[in-house]
This record gives sequence, structure tokens and C-alpha cells, in this order.
Amino acid sequence: MGRPLTVPGILYLHGFCSSPASLKSCQMAAAMAQRGLADRFICPQLSPVPAVAMAAMSALIEAAGARLTLVGSSLGGHYANHLAEKYGLNAVLINPAAVDRLDPAKFIGEHANFHTGERFAFSAEHAAQLAAQVARPTPGRYWLLAEQGDDVLDWRQAADFYAGCRQTVFPGGDHSFTRFPGFIPQIIEYAGL
Repeated sequence: MGRPLTVPGILYLHGFCSSPASLKSCQMAAAMAQRGLADRFICPQLSPVPAVAMAAMSALIEAAGARLTLVGSSLGGHYANHLAEKYGLNAVLINPAAVDRLDPAKFIGEHANFHTGERFAFSAEHAAQLAAQVARPTPGRYWLLAEQGDDVLDWRQAADFYAGCRQTVFPGGDHSFTRFPGFIPQIIEYAGL
């Protein structure tokens, strides 16, 4: 699950089929380490089972000795929204999944983790768990970062779901949010670190 943070920090939530080895997670970890903040960043491996993933992250947040800022990419953005509402935390959402606007049927089936190769099945029950986690966003808690060229998720769904929240939306790009390295300092500042 990862070590509990005892100081204010960033909890990074990776996307579907991803891992702590994702490029954005590694870039964020390196930038935090360069600033002497390595102990304030955590990116645990999330279970492919949504209810299990959120139970583990809830336990991590509850064990933390200080306030965390959530950074979530893709499905991790949905998870960050769920946890931000549950615990009153702030979150940066990077090309997030607006789960209540997605067709879950396109995700049901066999998948492999991009980094570990581990195979898993995503079921209708898992899709129902995601749907049960949908929480209307409190506008002051969120900063949406999106690129209109996202080839996996429709950026307009996230822009609509997070209407009233701080939004930074760019033309072009792709699902990885190509401008991420340039935003790392701002994310760290947003987290108050």
C-alpha cells in the first residue's frame, strides 16, 4: 500500500492499467526529490478492483499525519475526486475520467498493466463500484488540467463535470497531458510544499 506520510505531501493516483512507474509519477517524484521533498511524495500501486483501491487509499489518508494533496491522472482523477470529497482534500486532476459520462462496457474485459504486464479482468461489478464512487465536486477543491487532443477520454466530459472548478485546458496534446513537466512546479506550489 505504501508508507504513510507524516508531513504535508502529495498522493499521486495513477490511471487504469498504469502503475507508480508511469512517466508522470516518475517525473513528479524526481522533481520532488530535487527540491528535497522526496519524503512528501507517494504513489502506491492501485488495485484494479475499484472498491479495494479506494479502501487502501482511504486507510493511507487516515493514517497520514498531515494533510495531503491528491494528484490523479485519468482513472486516478476519478479516484482523487472521490477521496477529495470524502476527506475534504484538494486535488489536481489530469485528463481525468468523468465516470458518470463514460460507457463502462468499453472497459469490461481482460487487460494488462502497461508496466508490469500483470493481467486482470475488469467486470460489470467493478464498473458498478466506480459508478458508486461518483461524487459531485466541490468547486474550490479542484484544479482540472486537460488537453483537447486526449485520444482516450473526451475532455469535454471532464470540463462539464468540473464546471465551476479551476480549469486549465489546452488545444492539442494527448491523454498523457504532454505539458505535464511544465506544470510540476505549479502543482507543488498548489500543494503548499
